[in-house]
Amino acid sequence: MGQFIAYRNPNPASNAQYPYLLDIQNDLLSGLRTTIVIPLTPSKVVAAISLSRLNPAFSLDGESFTAMTQDIAGVDRSQLGAQACDLSVYRSDIIAAVDFVLSGI
Repeated sequence: MGQFIAYRNPNPASNAQYPYLLDIQNDLLSGLRTTIVIPLTPSKVVAAISLSRLNPAFSLDGESFTAMTQDIAGVDRSQLGAQACDLSVYRSDIIAAVDFVLSGI
């Protein structure tokens, strides 16, 4: 488990809309049973309604996915699927999106 790692969403009820869950919780809290995630959805589904600062886009396996930062959630770590991609290269964009949700700036 690690901060800014995208995991496959194994939940059949939501994985079509949110194929990946981006773990944003700091590694210092890795001993907790839960973690904070941002769902990632295919960009082609939300392109017309996303805000670039709130909803940054990332490339995973050659496809574009958008962070649905406004849908941030806490999940039990056991509900995360396989590790899919390290998105730490987008750290500043992810933190800016969370800051935007919290402070509006």
